[in-house]
Amino acid sequence: MKGEKKRKEKVMNRVSAKWNIIFSILLIFCAMMVILPMALMVVVSFSSSESIKKAGYTFLPQEWSLEGYRYLLEMGDQILRSYRITIIYSVVGTVLGLLIMMMFAYVISQRNFRYSRFLTWMLFFTMLFSGGLVPSYILNVRYYHLKDTVWILILPGLVSAYMVIILRTFIRTAIPDGLFDAAKIDGAGHFTIFFKIVVPLSKAGIATVALFTFIAKWNDWFIGMLYVDNPNLVPLQTLLTKLQSSIDFLKQNTQAASGPDGLRLLKSLPSTNLRMACTVIAVVPVLFAYPFFQRYFVNGMTVGSIKE
Repeated sequence: MKGEKKRKEKVMNRVSAKWNIIFSILLIFCAMMVILPMALMVVVSFSSSESIKKAGYTFLPQEWSLEGYRYLLEMGDQILRSYRITIIYSVVGTVLGLLIMMMFAYVISQRNFRYSRFLTWMLFFTMLFSGGLVPSYILNVRYYHLKDTVWILILPGLVSAYMVIILRTFIRTAIPDGLFDAAKIDGAGHFTIFFKIVVPLSKAGIATVALFTFIAKWNDWFIGMLYVDNPNLVPLQTLLTKLQSSIDFLKQNTQAASGPDGLRLLKSLPSTNLRMACTVIAVVPVLFAYPFFQRYFVNGMTVGSIKE
């Protein structure tokens, strides 16, 4: 009877050759939808402005050029400083944020904790309502004095309510309550349980949230645009946004140039290839970081999907 049941389950879970081919084609198509735009972005970044004007976006440009990257290198050490400050606040912000969010998630994941539902409701409330931009600016500048400090890039976005809820659900799903009870019987306190049990068993969830948090911080340009004036603290995304906005403004307002030399300079400024070059240097570090998280990312998304 059991053998017959297992045989039927295998037949139901088996994918026929025809559907296997169809799924393979669909996956290849989805992969190409992701790879081709990125490859085109890289090719256009190495194309000359004249080639882009004549042929548009193409994988085989008429003329190759490094003018977009050359213009970025002419900015001197500013690119390196922006890279450094972006790496620092992205890594530090991700680590600190994970520590705080994991502790919060562990607390509200305890079913016997009296205020678990209340704290969860308060957390969910912040996802629906916020004070707004003006109160946040006044609070950060006038009372916390975070303007033009590296902490303005770290502290305001340290905790994400959505990520805390994901971690709480992960802890409740992946770690049985009996394990907590056994640890308490053995005399373990909450910090011991957290660091010796919860953290090691939650590597998949932590890696998943770490990837999302790191990418969000790496791509954040608005905080730097709003609070940072010190050139040594300008994040990479903010720098590239200001650079592209300045070039677009100059190209659209030719009155800013005085004389034929100024007009010639404005016309010679790279535009599309510079925009693509900015995108390439901003995306490459994340592409290198993603493979290290991929295995945990897949595990984190599928934990709790199957119940035995």
